[in-house]
Amino acid sequence: MKKFRKVLDGLSSSSPGGVASPSCGSAAGTPTAHAPTPQDIHVQETLVSENFQICKTVRHGFPYQPTCLAFDPVQKILAIGSRTGGIRILGRPGVDCYSQHESGAAVLQLQFLINEGALVTACADDTLHLWNLRQRRPAILHSLKFNRERITFCHLPFQSKWLYVGTERGNTHIVNIESFVLSGYVIMWNKAIELATKAHPGPVVHLSDSPKDEGKLLIGFESGTVVQWDLRAKKVDFRIYYDEAIHSVSWHHEGKQFMCSHSDGSLTMWNLRNTARPIQITYPHGKILKDGRKESCKPILKVEYKTSRNSSEPYVIFSGGLSYDKSGGRRPTLTIMHGKAITVLEMDHPIVEFLVLCDTPYSNEVQDPYAVVVLLEKDFIVVDLTQSNFPIFENPYPMDIHESPVTCTAYFAECPPDIIPILYSIGAKQKKTGYSHKEWPVSGGTWTLGSQTYPEIIVTGHADGTVKFWDASAITLQMLYKLKTSKVFEKPKAGEGRAGELVEEDPYAVQMVSWCPHSRLFCVVGISAHVILYRFSKHDANTQIVSLEVRLQFDSEDVISPSEAENNPCFSDPSSHSPQPPGSPGSGTQDSLPCLKVKSRPVRMPPGYQAEMVVQLQWVDGEPPQQITSLDINSAYGLLAFGNCNGLTVVDFLQKTILMCMGTLDLYGAADPYQRLTRSPRKNRQSTSDFCMRGLSHFYSDSKKRIRTSYQSLTELSDNQVSMDMERSKSPTSVPYPSSLHYDPRSMPEPVASLRASHCSPVFYLLDNVKGPGRKLSLPTDLKTDLDHVNGHCTSPTSQPCSVGKPRITGVPEGPRLTRRGPGRPPFRKAQSAACMEISLPVSSHTEGGHASRRAMLQQLHGVSMYSHDEHHTTSYNWSERESRENSFSRSRSSSVSSIDRDTKESVTTLQFGESYGRKGDALPTACLWVGTSLGVVLLLPISIPTEEEERMEEPITMGPSGTVLMLKGSVLRFAFLDCGGALIQSPYEVWRDPNGPEDPDRPRRRKLINFSPSSSQEACGDGHLAVVCSEKQAKVILMPTQAVLFTHNITESSFLLRADVVSVCNSVCLACFCANGHIMTLSLPSLRPLMDINYLPLTDLRIARTFVFTNGGQALYLSSPTEIQRLTYSQEMTDNLQDMLGELFTPIETPEAQNKGFLKGFFGGNAQTFDREELFGEAAAGKASRSLAQHIPGPMGLENMKAAAGGVVGDLARARIALDQRGERLGELEERTALMMNSAETFSTHAHQVMLKHKDKKWYQL
Repeated sequence: MKKFRKVLDGLSSSSPGGVASPSCGSAAGTPTAHAPTPQDIHVQETLVSENFQICKTVRHGFPYQPTCLAFDPVQKILAIGSRTGGIRILGRPGVDCYSQHESGAAVLQLQFLINEGALVTACADDTLHLWNLRQRRPAILHSLKFNRERITFCHLPFQSKWLYVGTERGNTHIVNIESFVLSGYVIMWNKAIELATKAHPGPVVHLSDSPKDEGKLLIGFESGTVVQWDLRAKKVDFRIYYDEAIHSVSWHHEGKQFMCSHSDGSLTMWNLRNTARPIQITYPHGKILKDGRKESCKPILKVEYKTSRNSSEPYVIFSGGLSYDKSGGRRPTLTIMHGKAITVLEMDHPIVEFLVLCDTPYSNEVQDPYAVVVLLEKDFIVVDLTQSNFPIFENPYPMDIHESPVTCTAYFAECPPDIIPILYSIGAKQKKTGYSHKEWPVSGGTWTLGSQTYPEIIVTGHADGTVKFWDASAITLQMLYKLKTSKVFEKPKAGEGRAGELVEEDPYAVQMVSWCPHSRLFCVVGISAHVILYRFSKHDANTQIVSLEVRLQFDSEDVISPSEAENNPCFSDPSSHSPQPPGSPGSGTQDSLPCLKVKSRPVRMPPGYQAEMVVQLQWVDGEPPQQITSLDINSAYGLLAFGNCNGLTVVDFLQKTILMCMGTLDLYGAADPYQRLTRSPRKNRQSTSDFCMRGLSHFYSDSKKRIRTSYQSLTELSDNQVSMDMERSKSPTSVPYPSSLHYDPRSMPEPVASLRASHCSPVFYLLDNVKGPGRKLSLPTDLKTDLDHVNGHCTSPTSQPCSVGKPRITGVPEGPRLTRRGPGRPPFRKAQSAACMEISLPVSSHTEGGHASRRAMLQQLHGVSMYSHDEHHTTSYNWSERESRENSFSRSRSSSVSSIDRDTKESVTTLQFGESYGRKGDALPTACLWVGTSLGVVLLLPISIPTEEEERMEEPITMGPSGTVLMLKGSVLRFAFLDCGGALIQSPYEVWRDPNGPEDPDRPRRRKLINFSPSSSQEACGDGHLAVVCSEKQAKVILMPTQAVLFTHNITESSFLLRADVVSVCNSVCLACFCANGHIMTLSLPSLRPLMDINYLPLTDLRIARTFVFTNGGQALYLSSPTEIQRLTYSQEMTDNLQDMLGELFTPIETPEAQNKGFLKGFFGGNAQTFDREELFGEAAAGKASRSLAQHIPGPMGLENMKAAAGGVVGDLARARIALDQRGERLGELEERTALMMNSAETFSTHAHQVMLKHKDKKWYQL
């Protein structure tokens, strides 16, 4: 019979229009007189596959691992290169473009073709690329790959088409920018130095043409040699030798002198009239010691020498150069020397590069600098040079997303139109002061507000407890408002109990958020097992924060003998598996305390979000509370619900009372679908001294500094770090299970790993099983940036061990025992491919009758770590193993959902308030709480709420479980409700009113509720609605109140879902899913018909898994790096309109004319001399370069891309030029073949002549 039901279920799920009978799924129910039957549901679906397309839209944040910087002084746009091959091009606000080299090689240098709409990049793979910036999405036109030499420096003179390229061998090559081929003109290193010099001068570190004469090229070598090369005469004008290595060179605009920075912290000034010795040597930050020796200083990595119209004194700006004695306790510095004034600007992060912005693009004019752009490792600032105090400009770009590491994200599209202005007005009061009053100098490009714009808000939670609201409308990102959750708590003091153990760590880290934009209620879940409820107000207030404490903790059930149970009668109570109320007997003096202390005094709160209530979970038996894995809040009901691996808590935040605190097993009531094994009650817990700060404390090892600096560290892991117990946990993917299990109400679930968090909980941590002293709370500050791809290993990103297993009590009959892994130790198995991960399940080491434990299979199915009582698993493992297990990404999986083992603790993974039918016989919808668990079970809790406002504030609310609705494969991820017409039903909400607003005596303030009842929007098919339930493996659509399963779709078998959301796209709704193998999928609703399945991320990393979120309008986002947010669209409509939404990088601007210096200055040699580079570097004069030296690579888009990008005469010229290049290449090949034929003919002629000479004097008979 079971097989027959499975066949029926499979037939109904495989048919797009099929309707499953009520017997398939949970249970059959007799519909009421007004309730629709499955045959009554006929939804006209409008979405088709053509409505979906994946496309990246824009990337926000600071470029991760920046390497170089460039600026176009005419177009006023700025480019930043990164170590991962990315390029960010920035202009005015709204002009923000990201491009990526396919090779992923680090970008070493950037060179703008000033006012030409093009950019040259030099990468670490010794390839030059020419980018076309005259289109909204830049594309590569040409590439040139150097085969025999490494590129070290590039220089492109203004209005020149010849690029100078210095190499590691000390040679200088010249590249034609238009054709992107090498010239035959080469400056060899041995010709640049004297013949008597025996040592190699080193790589080329500087190239620049003389401002006075473009025919003179200054070449700087790393060893300290500087050479001026006469390009016309092909000889050296002068050579300069210095004992210290050179890092940079900068010309005076008149071309008569230049300045060099050196590795010993010195600056040398050289005059062209006398190059034998420098005219000036200065150590800006070095002093002469008493014994006459100079103070040793750090290298000056770069120097800029600029003149000003308003002052006779030049600006000398450089980075580094501090003395080693001073720099030990000082931060990186930028020094500005102007006359006798020396200003040292300390930076928060190391300086990567800086540029001085000048008004003129001509190097032979007075530069007149007005700003300095400083690129730091983790920040980007611009200093105003026109003011004496050198203030910085206010950055219009969202470069501070990573100010504190991002721990969670939320994305809200189609918000109420008034929410963004009000948040901006409140947040404007939080902005810092002291910025420069001048306009932001990087003001290039154009950007206009698109036609299809709607309010969008992104919310980010951070490790320091802050929450930031961002305006994300029209693919931009601007800070709106910043909320600090840490202000709710007292600051922990050292030595103050357990709170003191959290000092210097991240106890306030935000784990998940829940926000109702309509009612403006905001709820934050912290890593210390606390929930904070905020209300929005335009007025400040002095408020007493209500603090509630909940004891939601199970007792660990060690296997003990009956005699031990008799000696401990207090633990023999059959209800001991339920959470104990606060102050229950048996709790020690150190227990029943939360991790943090809420401020007890009234707190003055500024306008904005003001804390109203804090709910905290308590310590129990020396163990910290477990992390909260699910959260939902409803303003209309006045209820807040959250759950973890121990159970569910519901709070009435209007009456400020705890409505329900119930263990997961108690939620089933008599409808528990699992039969559970009998277990003897356990004895009292052992001493808690060895297990202090378990759970929250065991995220990482004692080495706090190493963890907190892991933001940019690279950790190498190897396969041999996998512990023996993890190896033993590997097994085939299918295991037989016992057919019958016995249930005993005394069964108590053992503390195990908590399961995956719900939609707003992307931060997960691992605990260890190591005995030892208490450890402090630590949050990974980078979400494990550099460990996302480690040796191809993959584990679950959502495993959260709850507490620590106890040692096995010896001398006790054990019965069936599994070989289990320790907490937080999912088995490592190398993924076979990115799209299909290896699956493994634990095999029972001792089985009875060939049967393994059913719960073990479910435990592996949901990524739960099991604790073993075996002494073999009490050994510790190092930090690298814990690190690798958190960042690895595949986990053990099983397709079985009916298996269950005695050692699993069922976690509440998702919650959803809404109007629904609590029982099958209900005729009218009521308030309900839908509960999804880690075992794939869906529970329904009806709620009875008084209707009158006065009664609501005084009368108690009643709620209780009504039984199991249905079961799915894998942990439940998402609930959503549709009416019988297929439209999405929104949750009821309360219209916002200012809690601190002035009272009107004539009009008493009353709550205004907006209720979206399922019966309010439909009449044709009677009352009822559809419930969409999605788990890690499966999605189902059920009909309420009959609870009949209408549609079932198995989304994935080989992998599992990380994120699932029901979203609106093209005036319809669909189910959007992100899979662990990198696939993004959409399913139609309610038929669950696949619409799109695209392998978006072949190599999934853990950071993306934690932060990926879908929203309405066909948009999604994730954290692509620790500092950047990547937004994408899966809507074809938005993809088609994306070009109109992006900004223009290039705007036609007339190049400024060079200044006329007058007759006298020109007569005495003041004007720069120009020359025709084409005559020197062209093929006619210099010949062709060796083909083996560099290889020309056409752009990836080919000629078709050029046709689409260019038009008119310009396009024709470009196409003609490409055709000529191709013709030239063919002619070159023909010339080579002709030369070979000529050589062959000459050889033949020589041989024939030799034969003739040999036989010319012989007679015919002598031959």
